[in-house]
Amino acid sequence: MSETYHHTQVGTLLIVLLALPVLVILIIASTVGWDPVSIAVVVILVACLVMFGTLTVHIDDGVLTARFGPGLLRRSLKLRDIRSATAVRNRWFYGWGIRSIPRGWLFNVSGLDAVELQMTNGRVFRIGTDEPDALLAAIRQAAGLTD
Repeated sequence: MSETYHHTQVGTLLIVLLALPVLVILIIASTVGWDPVSIAVVVILVACLVMFGTLTVHIDDGVLTARFGPGLLRRSLKLRDIRSATAVRNRWFYGWGIRSIPRGWLFNVSGLDAVELQMTNGRVFRIGTDEPDALLAAIRQAAGLTD
């Protein structure tokens, strides 16, 4: 089986919100000097930028994988374990990143649009996306689900 879907969403606002404090700290530290706290904050913010700046979803060989950044944080689901899939809007307070939501988990890097997967074990997995219709169609086709 060949890859049926691959898309990377960039969390532009998240990147800006994390990069701005880094720039401010760099400017301040270049004039007054570095201290351990400044270094620690910059390291943590840059690590968050790398880890959570993008969300890639791909469907390949009977598996759907959602991964943040370089892929250290990922979730893989067997397509045969998906009972249903629907396009949904997240509540604004669900936020970005990896979030616990009622009955399951959310992976989101930007925006409110998502595809919710109802799993055969009763759990929910939501994938935030900037192309919900394309992702939904790809999941339904690959998993053999009907509308």
